[in-house]
Amino acid sequence: MDGVLRRWDPQVSLTVEQRYELPPGTLARTAFTPSRVIPAITGEASHADWMSSVAEALGEPEAVVEWELYRGEVDPDVLGLVREARAAGIRTGLATNATDRLDADLALLDLVDELDVVINSSVIRVAKPAPGYFQAACAQLGIPPRQCLFVDDSERYVNGARAAGLSALRWSGPVDLPYVRAALGLATATSSPE
Repeated sequence: MDGVLRRWDPQVSLTVEQRYELPPGTLARTAFTPSRVIPAITGEASHADWMSSVAEALGEPEAVVEWELYRGEVDPDVLGLVREARAAGIRTGLATNATDRLDADLALLDLVDELDVVINSSVIRVAKPAPGYFQAACAQLGIPPRQCLFVDDSERYVNGARAAGLSALRWSGPVDLPYVRAALGLATATSSPE
C-alpha cells in the first residue's frame, strides 16, 4: 500500500517536527525502530499502543497526535490501474505490513470497495518479506504464487516475493504503469477516434 497506492507528503512530518523543535526525520526514525514497529505490524500490539510508545520515547505526545492526523493520499494513477485490472476480471489484493488501524485508513481514503482482498500483516500475524506472508496472500486471493504479480516499492519485499515464487516488480512510480499493464495483459491505450 504505502509507496504505491498510498503516497505520503514528507512535508507534513517536517512541519510537525519543526513545530515541536524535533530534528528532521525524528518521528519516522522513532516510530519505525524495529522493536517498536514489528509488534504493531504482526498483531502483538495495537496501533494505539505503538503510538503511545513513540510518544513516550519522544516525550512529545502532542507531536505524535498531530503527526497521526495525516493519513496520506491515494495515488490516482495506481487506483486507476487497480480499477482497470478488476474490470478485466483480474483479482487484486492489497498486500501490506500494517497495524489494526488499516481498516479505518481504507475507509478514510475511500478504498474499502476498491480491492478484492486485503492482506494485513497484523491480521495474519506475519509480515513481509516472510514466505508465510506471501503464501497467505496467494491463498486469500485463491491464486497460485506463479500466477501472482506483486508490486512494491521495497526491494527487500520484492525479493521476498520472488523467493516465494511470485513475479514481482519494484515500483519506482508512474513510469512503471505501462509495464504493469503489459504484465497483466491489459491494453496500453484505450483512446479511439470520435
